[in-house]
Amino acid sequence: MAVAAMELPAVRAYDALGINETSVKSMPFENLATLMQSPATLQATKAVLDRFEKLLPLLSSPVINIDHLLKHLGSPKKKKTPPPAAAASASRYSLRVVLCSYMILAHPGAVLSGQGEKEKLLMDSAGSFVKEFELLVKTVLEKQSTDAAAGQKMFSAQLADFDRAWCAYLYCFVVWKLKDAKSLEDDLVRAACKLERSMMQTCKLSSDGQSHNGLSHDMKAIQKQVADDQKLLREKVHQLSGDAGIERMNSALSDTRSKFFEAKENGNPLAASVANVSTPLSIGSSGSSFTAQSLPGAASSSSSSSLMKQPTDNEQMLNEMLHEDDVSFGGNSDNVSSAEEFQAKVKSTMEKAFWDLVTDSMKGDKPDYTQLINLVKEVRDSLHELASKELKEEILENIDLEILSQVLESGSQDTRYLGQIMHYSLDMIRKLSAPAKEDDMKKSHEKLLNELAASSEVNDNGISSFVIAVIKGLRFTLEEIKQLQSEVSKARIQLMQPIIKGSAGVEYLQKAFADRYGPPANASASLPITKQWVSATKSIVEQEWSSHLESLQALPADHAQRVVVPALRAGHGAPMAQASSSAASGSGLPECKGEKIDKLTRVGLLQLISNVEGLNMQSTPETFQINLPRLRAVQDQFQKVIVIATSILVLHQVLVSKVAAPELQNAISELYDALVKLLDSNPDASTEEIVEAMASSLATVGSLSLPEKQAQATAELATKMLLKSLQAGDVVFGKVSRAVYCAFRGVVLGGGGVKGKKLAEAPLRRLAAAKLADRVVKAGEVLVKMAAISEKVHGQWYKALAL
Repeated sequence: MAVAAMELPAVRAYDALGINETSVKSMPFENLATLMQSPATLQATKAVLDRFEKLLPLLSSPVINIDHLLKHLGSPKKKKTPPPAAAASASRYSLRVVLCSYMILAHPGAVLSGQGEKEKLLMDSAGSFVKEFELLVKTVLEKQSTDAAAGQKMFSAQLADFDRAWCAYLYCFVVWKLKDAKSLEDDLVRAACKLERSMMQTCKLSSDGQSHNGLSHDMKAIQKQVADDQKLLREKVHQLSGDAGIERMNSALSDTRSKFFEAKENGNPLAASVANVSTPLSIGSSGSSFTAQSLPGAASSSSSSSLMKQPTDNEQMLNEMLHEDDVSFGGNSDNVSSAEEFQAKVKSTMEKAFWDLVTDSMKGDKPDYTQLINLVKEVRDSLHELASKELKEEILENIDLEILSQVLESGSQDTRYLGQIMHYSLDMIRKLSAPAKEDDMKKSHEKLLNELAASSEVNDNGISSFVIAVIKGLRFTLEEIKQLQSEVSKARIQLMQPIIKGSAGVEYLQKAFADRYGPPANASASLPITKQWVSATKSIVEQEWSSHLESLQALPADHAQRVVVPALRAGHGAPMAQASSSAASGSGLPECKGEKIDKLTRVGLLQLISNVEGLNMQSTPETFQINLPRLRAVQDQFQKVIVIATSILVLHQVLVSKVAAPELQNAISELYDALVKLLDSNPDASTEEIVEAMASSLATVGSLSLPEKQAQATAELATKMLLKSLQAGDVVFGKVSRAVYCAFRGVVLGGGGVKGKKLAEAPLRRLAAAKLADRVVKAGEVLVKMAAISEKVHGQWYKALAL
């Protein structure tokens, strides 16, 4: 009992705190956080962890080396200073990470950023660790009433289980921590580079940092603002990643400058990609627009909050269902696809680590089958949940965990009973799946069972054939169940669609948003980006509305009747073919009637997508972050329309006095088709490729209508005009951008259908680019629907911010 006497006082002091799984789950987040940070908690928990660590040498088998994981828990490296002697070796059980397990267990939504696979694994491992920790504490407290030898044996076994659970939890914690830190650092560095590029472009800087015409007062103010914003970003990166992070940030900024000046020397002062060709911030009537980077500290302060408050999978699913008509605008974004790719890598790494732990637990002379039994239990419970009432009892009878435990504890490592369980499980999966998949599934299942039978006759790297077969079979079975669960979930969702698309879906999104950001009364504090967006939009909304009303008055008075009459008179009016598919369909998306929040939301969205910088999480209001891919897609369309319209205008100007009208229209149509194909298939198309499309259209006209020298001179003139006109500071670019903005505004405020198209066509026709109206209508309708849904979901928060 000597060991018991050593650790008993520390354990009793910790137990007196009353921290356990049951108590923490009943505590509000703020109260629990306060308790975890209290001196009494820190002192008592550290004392008991230190005692347990000192007793590890008493275990019969060596513990797992986790030094490579512990080194990731320290502060990021800064200036090199001699480490204190006491810090030579870190504690095996990190006090902060141990207490964090209770925070994760009690309030996962507040602690974890998202609910992906890595978060699920972290939650599961935290739960297992807390369970083993509390069992160890209980074992020490109860050991006094048992025989000394038996008590010591019980304590050693539980200490070993506790340490194994700690290793699994620590691994998941480190993977999660590194991913979040890297993601945040990348966002901060990206924001700094965008500020740098925007400043160099706006101030027209040369490679020595000077402007050819000298810097005006406004340009100096821009430089100072960018320097201040970058300083805040730099401080945030330093706090996050130390000197190494600052080095990466400096390298990225240097690379941004080099690429900018290289492009400028090559005659292409724009960024190489069309994605960066956008309208300047001054295209709105008042010259005002919203961008998070324009707010001191906004990029750094909002980064962590936006990363820590991601929408759940259920929210995203419901949101997609409400926007389902906008499938082409809901998907691919560079940020989103790269994030998904990274998540897939994290998932793969963590899955491998998990199965390695399961494999290790079953190796050696004294294998531990606890995790194996838990996995078989997961198979049984999952099938039980998916099955009908008639099959539930059958599943429990055929997958008997008690018999399985007895077979495994006998030490025979006989695969027959486990094989029966897997065979039955796979049969049940086929029975529960769609009939159309049965034949393919049967073939893959038989192939697996044959492979398992073959593997039972071989050994591999010291791992028994029993372990190899079990791991392979379980992984396959669990993957099949996961796919089945996904199919069942989709089927259930389709049945629920009518309910979800009604008030139930909106109410769910409202509640989820309130859970993440608090009630509308707290909007000023909890929604900093939305607050700035609302404030910026309020200053211009009335002027935009007034301009819209003027555009409406300028439309022909009978614009509506020209579409209604043909339908009523059975073809005796104007041909319906003249109306576009999007307009003629009558999308049903309403025009804005001037209601305050509706008007504010629509104009605000228009300002977002017309921004010169590509939208990201740090520049998107919290209320629209769930729709960031959709907004990015509309922004891409806005930018493409500007590029195509500018190219068509230049072509029209250089040919209008040289060729006949039919030839001019043919050239414009050819250029339009070429640019649409180019930009839709390659979002990163360069300025050189756009110029090549222009040259190709001119070559066709020139070979037919112009002398060779005149055709060559015309092509050279068009190329120079196009390159100049695609620069953000150019007069032509400004006029085209403004016209495109007005076209989008016509749809966003005028609604979908005929009226929206008429309002879009008017400014585009002045650019000889009326062919683009359909694209504008389609993209604008996405914003109209987004505004309408957001007003329903977030209207209370908007009202609180707009007062």
